[in-house]
Amino acid sequence: MYIAPFFTKLRRKITTEVVVELPVFLDNWKLLLAGLIFQYIHGLAVHGVHYFHRPGPVLQDIGFIILPELGKEKFYISETFFCVMFFSFILWTFHPFIYKTKCFYTVLLWRRVVTSLAVSQFLRIITFYSTLLPGPSYHCRQGSENATMSPPKNVLKVLLINFPRGVVYGCGDLIFSSHMIFTLVFVRTYNKYGSKRFIKTLAWLMAITQSLLIIASHKHYSVDVVVAWYTVNLVVFFIDKKLPEMPDRTSSSGSLLPLSTKETDKRKEEHNKLLNDTADWRQRTQVNGKHQDNGSHFYIEEH
Repeated sequence: MYIAPFFTKLRRKITTEVVVELPVFLDNWKLLLAGLIFQYIHGLAVHGVHYFHRPGPVLQDIGFIILPELGKEKFYISETFFCVMFFSFILWTFHPFIYKTKCFYTVLLWRRVVTSLAVSQFLRIITFYSTLLPGPSYHCRQGSENATMSPPKNVLKVLLINFPRGVVYGCGDLIFSSHMIFTLVFVRTYNKYGSKRFIKTLAWLMAITQSLLIIASHKHYSVDVVVAWYTVNLVVFFIDKKLPEMPDRTSSSGSLLPLSTKETDKRKEEHNKLLNDTADWRQRTQVNGKHQDNGSHFYIEEH
């Protein structure tokens, strides 16, 4: 009796959201696809730099000295913590398909996310190919079989990038933390479009915790985390300036779909024309009429 109406309402809600989001998706699918393709390009670059990695002494790092080392046995803590943040954010971006709150368009939100990720990852690729450092991870040190990779026998072996093992046991992609790119982009996005102040505060605390866990697990040097903190924030800031602001879906009046540029210009032109007509009408009325003392009312003389 209770389950059937629930699934009926859920189906209607999902159908309604699909109808609303589909035109927006058709206008932005190329950019979204380009962002997804660049995720593969970034993974390919990470896999490629591993062939150039040569193990060596771990560099002196203030973070390694201050923070207690997690060790090989607790290496999974950092990855698990990141996965919780990663999938929680993805679920939140699709919550308008389930709940009645209409704060943002999922397609437009992901357009901003993939753009921020792509620009940050492009800068990251430039940094770790510019300067190759010995990886501080346990599997990147001397004596580990994963520290070096023999030259590939064919192009296909490079293109497959050995996912997901190649991501977890990669070496050489330093000077910029990939995990912090995702973390900071996700946290900043929720901080702007999320509605719960408590979760916003919790998200920033989790970002700080993630930074410390990355250093404590010796996955990256401290400089990798520091560079990610100020670079990603700058990238998101400038992208927000370039991309048009998302329309607010919380208002009940007006169309839910965002207006195109031509429609917006047309409405502005009509609005300005209306203002000009109103001003002209008032001027002609003042010529034919007499104002009262307070100047707020007038009457028209009959001819």
